[in-house]
Parts: sequence; C-alpha cells; structure tokens
Amino acid sequence: MAELEGLEYGKSDFILLDEVTMEHFMENLKLRFEKGRIYTFIGEVVVSVNPYRQLDIYGKEAVEAYRGRELYENPPHLFAMADAAYKAMKMRAKDTCIVISGESGAGKTEASKYIMQYIAAITNPNQRAEVESVKNVLLKSNCVLEAFGNAKTNRNDNSSRFGKYMDINFNFNGDPTGGHINNYLLEKSRVVQQQEGERNFHSFYQLLRGGSQELIKSLFLEKNPALYVYTSEGAASITSNDDHSSHKAVLNALKVIGFTPNEIDSIYKILGTILHLGNLEFTSEGENVQVSAKEAAEHIAVLTSTKAADVSKALLFRTVATGGGEVINKGHSVQEASYGKDAFVKALYERLFSWIVSHINTVIEVKDYNPMLHGKNTVIGVLDIYGFEIFDNNSFEQFCINYCNEKLQQLFIELIMQQEQEEYNREGIPWQQIEYCNNQIIVDLVEEPHKGIISILEEACLGVGKVTDTMFLESMDSKLSQHPHYTSRKLCPTDKSMEYRRDFRIRHYAGDVTYSVEGILDKNKDPLFQDFKRLMYNSTDPVLRDMWPEGRLSITEVTKRPLTAATLFKNSIISLVDNLACKVPYYVRCIKPNEMKSPMLFDDARCQHQVAYLGLLENVRVRRAGFAYRQPYDRFLQRYKMTCEYTWPNHLMESDKEAVEAIVRQHGFSESVEYGHSKLFVRTPRSLFTLEQERNALIPILVLFLQKVWRGALARMRCRKLWAVYAIMGCYKRYKVKAHFWEVSRRFSNVRNMADYGWSVEWPAPPAALAQFHSITQGLYRRWWARQIVKNIPPSDMLEVRAKVAALAALKGERPTWGWGRAWERDYLSLANDSPQSCTSFVEMTKELKKKDQYNTVLFSGFVRKVNRFNKSTDRALLITDKNIYKLDPRKQFRVMKKLPLESVTGLSVTSGADQMVVLHTSTQDDVLVYLQRGQLCPNQDRVGELLGNLSDHFTRVMCKPLSVSVRSSALQLNMRGKSKNVTVETKPGQANADFRKNRNGFTLLVPAS
Repeated sequence: MAELEGLEYGKSDFILLDEVTMEHFMENLKLRFEKGRIYTFIGEVVVSVNPYRQLDIYGKEAVEAYRGRELYENPPHLFAMADAAYKAMKMRAKDTCIVISGESGAGKTEASKYIMQYIAAITNPNQRAEVESVKNVLLKSNCVLEAFGNAKTNRNDNSSRFGKYMDINFNFNGDPTGGHINNYLLEKSRVVQQQEGERNFHSFYQLLRGGSQELIKSLFLEKNPALYVYTSEGAASITSNDDHSSHKAVLNALKVIGFTPNEIDSIYKILGTILHLGNLEFTSEGENVQVSAKEAAEHIAVLTSTKAADVSKALLFRTVATGGGEVINKGHSVQEASYGKDAFVKALYERLFSWIVSHINTVIEVKDYNPMLHGKNTVIGVLDIYGFEIFDNNSFEQFCINYCNEKLQQLFIELIMQQEQEEYNREGIPWQQIEYCNNQIIVDLVEEPHKGIISILEEACLGVGKVTDTMFLESMDSKLSQHPHYTSRKLCPTDKSMEYRRDFRIRHYAGDVTYSVEGILDKNKDPLFQDFKRLMYNSTDPVLRDMWPEGRLSITEVTKRPLTAATLFKNSIISLVDNLACKVPYYVRCIKPNEMKSPMLFDDARCQHQVAYLGLLENVRVRRAGFAYRQPYDRFLQRYKMTCEYTWPNHLMESDKEAVEAIVRQHGFSESVEYGHSKLFVRTPRSLFTLEQERNALIPILVLFLQKVWRGALARMRCRKLWAVYAIMGCYKRYKVKAHFWEVSRRFSNVRNMADYGWSVEWPAPPAALAQFHSITQGLYRRWWARQIVKNIPPSDMLEVRAKVAALAALKGERPTWGWGRAWERDYLSLANDSPQSCTSFVEMTKELKKKDQYNTVLFSGFVRKVNRFNKSTDRALLITDKNIYKLDPRKQFRVMKKLPLESVTGLSVTSGADQMVVLHTSTQDDVLVYLQRGQLCPNQDRVGELLGNLSDHFTRVMCKPLSVSVRSSALQLNMRGKSKNVTVETKPGQANADFRKNRNGFTLLVPAS
C-alpha cells in the first residue's frame, strides 16, 4: 500500500475505497487529478493520468527518494513501480516485466521513457564504460523509434503507431548488459493516407524541415512538406514537436547507436524515394499506361541504386509465370499501378522500420555471455502497446489492436488471480472463490482454430476464385451466429446502428465495438508484387538488398504461400503473452483526461469509458474480494507500533506476530483481520484508516520528542568534542611554547662567544600565543646585544656614539645619508686638517670667548652659507657651544656677528636629500637658515647628521628636554623676523657652489648637478 497522503488528495490506493463502485472510483481519480496527483495505486498497479504539462517530479531528488524503497513508503509514482520491478529482478533473480497500456494520448510513451530513465539512473554506480554504452544505446533508441514509428494524430502530437516490447538484460550486479526490441503492427497505411488534421510519420517532416540543404539537394527534394502528396495533409498541422531540433537529435542518436554514415544515407534515401513515389502519377494512352513524370522515376532509380528502366517496368508491369514455365509481362491499368505503388511504399517503409529495429538489436544484444562466468542473466521487459480502440469507423487495424488487449487483459486477470491464490496458500489463509469477468470466451472467438474469426478470415483469403469482403461477413454470420459475443445486422435486423452486409460487432470486455469488413481481405493478404521485391534485391545499395532477401527468388520458383497479416500478428501476440506469463508482471494503466490536451479539464465520461475498458474497477474488485490490505508483520509493526503502549518503542514479546496482535486488540478490530504465517490481512479499509489517523496524530509528538532527544545528544557530543578540542589545544599550545623555548635556547646558547654576539642568528617563528612575549624577548636581546657592544667602546668615544644614536633616532630612517660611517670631530674650525689656513686664528678667538661666556664644550663648528637680514647670502662661520650659538665672520678674525642663547632653540629642520641645509627654529620667531660648507680637505663629508645628533644628544642628556627634529622631502618652513618663509631645493646645472636665491615665497637653495 502506498504511503497515505492527506485526505484532501483522496485515496492514494484505490483498494482503500470505502465502496468499490464506478462513482467512487471516478470521484477519487478526479480529485487526485485536480490536486496534481497524477499517479494512484491499485495494489502494485499504477494508474497514470496524463497531466498535459511538465511536472517537477522526475529529477534526481525524486530518483533518490524512491531508490530502494518499498511501494508503501512513498506516494504513488512510476519510479516506485520501476524500483519494485528492479528489486524483484536483482534481489530475487526473477525476470520481471512492466506492461504499459492505454489509448493514444494517454501518456504511454512518456511513461516508458521515465521508466527507462529511472532504471538508467539507479544502475552502474561505478560508471563502467561498457555499461554506460549499453545504457546510452537503450536511451537513444527511443529517440530513433519515435521518429520513425510515431506520428501526430488528432488525439496526440506524439502518438506511437506501433507496439513495442523491450527486454533489458542485467548481469548479477544489476547493471544492464544488453537488450532486445520487438515491434508489433506498425500502422504502415499512414504512409500513403492520413485522416484530416493528422500527419505522416515524424521522420518525413524532420527530414524536410530539419535536413541540411546539402542533404535535401542530394535527395532531389525541397524543404516544403506541402509539395509532396504523402506529407501535404500534415504540412499545415500545428504540433508541439520541433522538427528541426528533432532531426538533429535523431542524427546524433543514430551515430551513438552505431549506424555507419553509409547506412544513415541509405535510410534518408529510402525516405526520399517514398516521397518521390507519392508524387508519381500514371496516365493511359489507350491500353498503355505511362509514368507522367519520367524525371521522378530517374530520381527514384538514383536513390535506390537501380536502373530507371527497371523502376518504370516494376511500376507499370507485373511479371507472371504461366503453367508451362513461360514468363510474360502483364501491363497494369492506372488503378492497378496506383494500388501497386502504394503497396510498395507501405512495404518499403515497414521494412525500413523493421531493419532499423533489427540493427539496434544487433548493437544491444548480449555478447559473449557465459552463465558459468557471468552468473544468471535476468531481464526486465517494458511493453508499450496500443490500448483498446473504439472509433467511428473500425477496421482491420482496430480488430488486431483490440484482440491484443483482450489477450493482455486475460493474462492480467489470470496473473492477478494466480498471485492472490498463491499468496493465500502461502500464508495459510482459506481461499474463497472470487467472481470476476473471464474474457477467455472473447479470446477464443477471435483466435480459436477452425472456428475463430482469424481462421475464417484465413479461409476467405486462401479461397479459390473471387472472394469478397461481403462473402467473408456471410461466412462469419453462418459460423458464429450462436456466439453470445458476436452479432451483425443480418443476425440482429432491428439494430440499425450496423450497416447491412458491411458491419459486425464484438462484445469485448471493455465494450461493444462495431467493425467494418470493407478492405479487410486486402489488408490481411497485404499483397505486394514480386517485381518490387526483385527490384530492391537487385539494388547496389547493401541496405536495400538486406531488407528484401526474398527478391533473389526467380519468378518461376514455387514458394510457400506467405502467412497473412492477421496470422502473423496472432502468432506474435501469443508469443508475447507466453513471454510475459513467465515473468513477474507490473502494470501501468494510462488514462487520457480529455480530448483538448488541457491540464485543467477532466472529462468524466471520457475517463469513465477508459476505466471500463482498462478493467481497473475489475482489478480493484479482485484485490478487494478477500482482503483490502496485507502487510508483513515486521513492516506493519514498524509503521504502527507507536499506536500501542505494549509495542512502543520496542516490544518484549516472543515474535512480531504477537506484537501485531496486541496492536489489533487494543484498537478493537480483531474480527476484521486474519493472521497469516508472515503477514497480517485486513478486510476493510476503515480499520486501516483508524490506525493511520492515530499514527498521524502521534507523529508530530514523536517527532518533537525525537528532536529533543537528538538535539540533546548532539549538544552533548559537541560538548565532548569541544572538551577534547580544548584539551588537545592546551597540550599543543604547551608543547609549542616549550618547543619555541627549546629552539630559542638552542640557537642562542653560544652567542656570548660569537663575534657578532648572535646578531646573525635567525629567530624562530613564534606560536601565536607567544607573539607579544617574542617581541619583548627580542627587545631584551637587542638591549643585551647593545650593552655588549657598548662595553667595548672606549670612554673617549662614548660622546660620539651617543650623538650618532640620537641622530639615528631623530631621523627615523627618513634621510638615507647623514655621515654615520665616519668619525665626528665636532669642532671642525679648530682642526688643521680641515681648516688649515684659519684654524690658528679661530683657536685664539675661542679662548677669549670661553673666558668671556664661560662655556664648557663646543658642540659643533664649521663654515656655512647664511642668509642675512637683507635676504642676501654670505659666508659665515657657525659655532655652537653648550651655552650659545655664535655667528662669526671668518674674514675678520672670526669676530662675533651675533650670539643666540642655545636654550632659545626650539627645533631643527632638514631635508631628506643629500644637501647640507639646516634650519634652527627659535622661540623669537627669527630662525637661522644655513648651508653647511664642507671642509677644504674633506669636501664630500655629510655634516647635517653630526650637527643634528650633537644638538639632540645635548638637549636630551644635559638640558633634559627633547629637541624637535623635522625631516621633509619638500620645502622647509621657517620664520625670519616674524615672517613665514619657504625654502626649496633645486638642482642647477653649471652651479659651482651651493647658494641661496630669493623667490616670491622665500628662498631657493641652488645646488650643483653632481
């Protein structure tokens, strides 16, 4: 039983109907269709209603939902039935078959494609190449068979005009290894004639509308179906099929299946031949009949690889062998020539279709199979065959189709009854005889030897002399007059719905059908002149020769009379039924909801008619006659154990059967059940709904309880994992910390004995937890390293070291060159090697100045270029002591020009370049702008850093206040007598010495180019 959906969707299984009547059946079917539920179960039978729209229920998620599940676990679906057939084949090694039936437009072809897609999706999980190849061929074969075997009818845009049975072979792993296709009763008469509004087979329109210009030209055709007799009727028909894209898909499918380019060319040449034959007309001049368009005959000869004269001869003459062995050519009349041409066209297309099917079978047949090596070879058969047909005018084709449905219905009932009886016996339940409609009497009416309709038809076709359709009807009236399921106008003169000497009626299981005998003998004989067979056999095209093997016989050879169409069909159907009878059957019954192809309309009368002739109500009655529901104890218990306090969550009884009995007793329907050996049998659906309603009420409570328990379990698991994570993290952190300490200790263990005290040793990367500690440790090491270096510096050099350190800190790396790599002399004006001509007079002057101002040390002295108060630059000497800054005139024995207290200096500015410009900022807003001139003997020395370092060190260490130092890459700013000025640096080619030049905003320092 399918999973019970909400009551708003009706009953998901017709077995669960409260009353088994047509009214209740139709009411449930209509409700489910209107709610978008197109599938409903009858036990293991799927009833499918064509939705006439795309539904999102066939994707990967749906495949996974039904894979490996039982029928009752999910809502009704084709996938559920396909999976049940696949599991029976794989798990129990049984051959299974899926029988799809219904009238044209009910969705049989789509159902078979979805079943094939599902089987392809769930097989070959290891993606083996040879299995994928078989799957691709099986899937692509549908595309080819649809093109050549389907057509647009007034009922269906993609109607299958043939019956198809496909066997899919599986190995012991459940992977497809091959297959075989049987086709039944192709509607070949459609090639030469279609009803109004219908089309010929898709292949013709796909060729004419989708074929390349080169292909069309090679076939002597034009891309307009209206130009050809056989396709003109459907040329203007509106269809949902895209012929252009379909042609490409068919070409691709033919290549994938394994048709060679020459074989594909031959297929389209045959289609072209048929189209040209359709446009052939015959004219008569006296007794001579001629082909009206000889060019068309020449085109046919080219396409069939024969001679034009042979084509014309086969069309206009018939070769006859006399009793004495003489061969004569008998000319046709216009009517006979047209009849022979149409018969040839129908035979040509039928053999083309059969050859395509045979070629596909050759490709997909199981090769090199060895049962001892490969294990048991199991099969799933898929039967997509026409449903019962009742038209306004029913002829030979409808007679064969309805006979086929009678056989399948008989098999269906027999197998269902057999399955029921076997299950009752297996479970030890008393078998009660079930009344059902046995249509064996109708099957016998058609196929019984010597008495059946087919036998009477055979006698009429084999009779000597001129036997007419009317004579055949009279023979049936004579032999079948007493049969309860046969009548005619002669036997029932008052029934004016039948025409006298034309109609007869058979009372089928699905309803009464009136058949016309007009043309029935010709359709059964299916005559074709031997001249056409020899013409095709003598073709140089190997495909055509292969299709017509009997053409090799000489006209004088006596051959056995071929079997008639009805006998061939009867034999094939008997063989099909025997084949199906030895398999485990699964059924899909397709229903067409309306004739308008509307997704919203449900035609009650139309659907009720189909329900009747498909025998669906009969099926429900058979399944319901004994017990409406049966289920193994373990599955029943699994589903309903929560409804009983003695079985939830797990029972303590000796067996599942006792637990099920406890559930039944608690709900009080013991009288409506029977206990089998392994299953529980429930008589009424009401008992089951009682259980189901209680289960549905308990499910939310159980879900909440399970969610609570599971969430608690998840939280505890997460907590334990977190504890473990933190413990591991703690141990790992401790390990990383210790490892870092060990590594630092190892690398720096011998730095005291190294020449650079370990400065070249690379520090190991610290763990994240020690990042701050690592930075502190590096700082401590650098201080220790500096201490070791400083310890080795003589006391006399410490003043210079402190000055260089102060300069380094003040410049912050913004000035690349500042003289750190040389000795700093400080008092350059007193040095003979720097100022040899003026050092003596400068020393004498400083002695007097020292006595006068009482300064202790000279911080810096040197020649400078200075801007005076008149904005002109002059050469001066600069002396900076620990008390004052002196501006001296070197040309007047270093006379003091100006004295500035050192404590009035507030800051110092330099550029980031290599120039020697310095600005001393003062608190009086009268800054000092100088350019340090290098000594006479050392012209390339950079002395800016020395001046800056000495002042900064003195301010910090002696005056105990910081000196603000500014390093600028652009203009320097200063104040002169309270006015703001800018000083820029400019390189001037040809400039001998650096000098200042006044500009609008202040001054420009011109420096030499090199």
